[in-house]
Amino acid sequence: MAPARVESLAMSGLATIPAEYVRPVEERPTECVLNLKGVEGPQIPVVDVAGWDSADEEIKKEIRRQVAEASREWGVMQLLNHGISEILIERLQAAGKAFFDLPVEEKEKYANDHAAGKIAGYGSKLANNASGQLEWEDYYFHLLWPEHRRDMTTWPKHPQEYIEVTDAYGREIRKLVTKILRTLSLDLGVEEDRMERVLGGENLEMQLKINYYPRCPQPELALGVEAHTDISALTFLLHNMVPGLQLYKDGKWVTAKCIPGALIVHIGDQVEILSNGKFKSGLHRGLVNKEKVRISWAVFCDPPKDAQIGPMKEVADEKNPPLFPAKTFQQHTDHKLFKKAQAQAEAQAAKKLDQST
Repeated sequence: MAPARVESLAMSGLATIPAEYVRPVEERPTECVLNLKGVEGPQIPVVDVAGWDSADEEIKKEIRRQVAEASREWGVMQLLNHGISEILIERLQAAGKAFFDLPVEEKEKYANDHAAGKIAGYGSKLANNASGQLEWEDYYFHLLWPEHRRDMTTWPKHPQEYIEVTDAYGREIRKLVTKILRTLSLDLGVEEDRMERVLGGENLEMQLKINYYPRCPQPELALGVEAHTDISALTFLLHNMVPGLQLYKDGKWVTAKCIPGALIVHIGDQVEILSNGKFKSGLHRGLVNKEKVRISWAVFCDPPKDAQIGPMKEVADEKNPPLFPAKTFQQHTDHKLFKKAQAQAEAQAAKKLDQST
C-alpha cells in the first residue's frame, strides 16, 4: 500500500491539517506566512557574478570577496548572472512541474521504498522530527552526477524532455561547483583546487531533489521543511518564485526575497568542516502557502561516502584548534542522523512523562 501523499491530503478539501503535521508552538512561523511580500530588515546577500571570468583581476577579486563574505556571515547567497541560461532554467522547471502535475497514481509508479533501501524516486517525508511531526512536502529525488553512476530507471520518463534538460542543468551546476569551491579555497589561502580535491574531485556527487509543497489550509501551523543545516558541501536552489525559504540570522528568521534569475547557494556542513568553521553552514527552513503551490529544485553536492572530511591542516593549528573531528562523509551523515533520532527519542519520552503527571 502506497503511503499517503501530502498532495492527496491537500486535494481532499480538508480545512484543518492532521495532527502529525502540526508543529510544536516553538517551531511555528512567528508571523503569518501570507505576509511574506513585505519583507524588511536584513536580507540574504545578493552577488552579481557576471565578471567571474573577466580578464580584469580587480573585478574577479571583488566577486571573490563578496562570495567569501556571504559564506562567512550568512552561509547563503543569491547569485545573479551565474551563466545558466534563462531558457534552460524555464525548461527545467516546466519539466519538473509537468511531472508533479501527473495524477498521484501515475507518480506512484516511481515511488521510492526506504525500507527496501531504494532512496531514489517519488516520495514523501516519512522521518519525523524530534517532536514527532511530519513535513508538508512530497518530493522526487535521484542522483544527478557523476554521469556514469546514474541509474536512469529512477529518472521520470514523463515529460519526455525531463532527462535532456535535467542533464544539461546538472552540467551547468557542476561548473559552478568548481568556481565556488575555488573562490572559497583562495579566500582561505590554500591552492584554488584544494577543497574540490578533498571533496572528491571528479567523483564529487550531485543529488537532485525536487521539493513539492502543496497548498496548506493552515500554513501558520505547518512547515514544508523543518529547521536544518545541509549535510552537503554546497546546495544550489531554484524555486518557482513563491516565497518560503527562511534563514536563521542573529536570532531571527529572515525570509529570502524572490529575485528573478537568481540562483540560491547554501554553504553545507562539509565546507564548514573543511574551513574549520570559517564558512558557515546556515540554519534554514521552508514555509508553506495557503494560496499557492511552492516548488523548489535543490542540487546537493556531496563528497563520496568514503571521503575523509576534517578541518584542512592549513586552517587548523595550535591557535585555531580543529573544531570538528575528521570522519568519512558517511560517518558525518550517520552521526547527524543519530543525533536527530536521539533528540526525537528524548522528546517523545518527555512528552509521555508530561502526559502521565
